[in-house]
Amino acid sequence: MNAAQFIGLLFLGRDVAHSAHLNTRSYARHKALNKFYEGIIGLADDFAETYQGRHGLIGPISLPKPKNGNDIVKFLEGQLGEIENGRFSVCSKDDSPLQNLIDEVCELYLRTIYKLRFLG
Repeated sequence: MNAAQFIGLLFLGRDVAHSAHLNTRSYARHKALNKFYEGIIGLADDFAETYQGRHGLIGPISLPKPKNGNDIVKFLEGQLGEIENGRFSVCSKDDSPLQNLIDEVCELYLRTIYKLRFLG
């Protein structure tokens, strides 16, 4: 996964979470998904700007096709797995500012998955 693909994955997460947010009948899920889709865009922007400060412009960003889009928990778990598995292809493991931002992305995914599983 390269940086453009990583950002595209986060943008897709925002879109799917926003859709699920608007279609749930659970107030707890509604609030958890709201916090996720608002937070992920800021994190994606922070990563993109930091990455471009180090490596130059990312280039065109496209959204991949969603997997497990009908089950938001499975969808977020799948995306988290892709992020964790691809993080060192996005940027070097020694690039601590960028890896720290990826950690923050993972934190948001995990916190949201927790809320959806146990509070929703």
